[in-house]
Amino acid sequence: MLKEGQIRIPSGCAIAGVFSRSGQAMTGEDIIRSIEVMHDRSNGLGGGFAGYGIYPEFSDYYAFHLFYDDPQCQKKCENYLERRFSIVSFGEIPTQKVPSIKDEPLIYRYFLLPLPDRLKASQLSEAEYVSHCALRINEKIAGAYVFSSGKNMGIFKANGFPEDVGRFYQLQNYAGYCWTAHGRYPTNTPGWWGGAHPFGLLDYSVVHNGEISSYDANRRFLEMFGYKHSLQTDTEAITYIVDYLHRKLGMTLTETANVMAAPFWSTIQEMPDAQRAYFTFLRKRFPALLVTGPFSIILGYTGGMMVLGDRLKLRSMVCGDHGDRFYAASEEAAIRAVCPNIQRIWSPMSGEPVIVERDQ
Repeated sequence: MLKEGQIRIPSGCAIAGVFSRSGQAMTGEDIIRSIEVMHDRSNGLGGGFAGYGIYPEFSDYYAFHLFYDDPQCQKKCENYLERRFSIVSFGEIPTQKVPSIKDEPLIYRYFLLPLPDRLKASQLSEAEYVSHCALRINEKIAGAYVFSSGKNMGIFKANGFPEDVGRFYQLQNYAGYCWTAHGRYPTNTPGWWGGAHPFGLLDYSVVHNGEISSYDANRRFLEMFGYKHSLQTDTEAITYIVDYLHRKLGMTLTETANVMAAPFWSTIQEMPDAQRAYFTFLRKRFPALLVTGPFSIILGYTGGMMVLGDRLKLRSMVCGDHGDRFYAASEEAAIRAVCPNIQRIWSPMSGEPVIVERDQ
């Protein structure tokens, strides 16, 4: 028990995830209970969730979630959206009063599709067009922040403890086949609504425990390809690395993970010839996308989830299987809180991606 004035920082933030391989819908209640067990790993300066399969009635449309500082920047952003998208539905994201959640911005949701003539004139793919617009809003429209932009998924985050954030957004009223969660303990970046996790672009979402010492190198490389970093948190770079490697370059998630958490050169030199050639190529081809420093992440995407830790295993990560469900969390207790009799539980090796996907 901590005495008054004492501070406990048990390896930083908390992350958790649950995934149904069969696509069974789960409300947000379990993921709230899972992250709440790790309350002491965060300090109330950021919490959030991502859910997949939560908008079946709008599954063909991009769901933009936005924070606005005031009605003026909302009007400016909506004018931008109306010139580029067909907006089929929009409104405030439902919330309820929670005493610890304060200073709420305006929180809106838009279901939209690119206007065909604007998409054609852009000479971009649809996904590239949408991601460009989301990044452009965050960079150019002061006071407007797109924090979720995928299809049939949504990110919900705020400045607060994660269990309070989940209740604030009434996540018990949503149902999806995949949920991730984050409780934040910021150490060198500000605690604010836009800086809370998850970070997302299109259908990718990332929750992260750790600190990225390679952030400047990662950021400089990514900004050459249009990824402007606007949200003042290093985790934003991980999201863009995944988008660049997996979506833009078409690399597999395993290859993407092997770039981000590549083995040390000394380890590579001891590998068999084919394996040594493979990792040598990745390290030489993408040196600026190696993620260094302590980290464990959960990546959500349409139809799947990936868990990855750094190559020295400096941040904890536990995985579990029970029936068709896969669990991941910073602590085993967070998994057992929602699945007490879990059939299999293990801790992945350093730098080893664990990838689960929907049954076909």
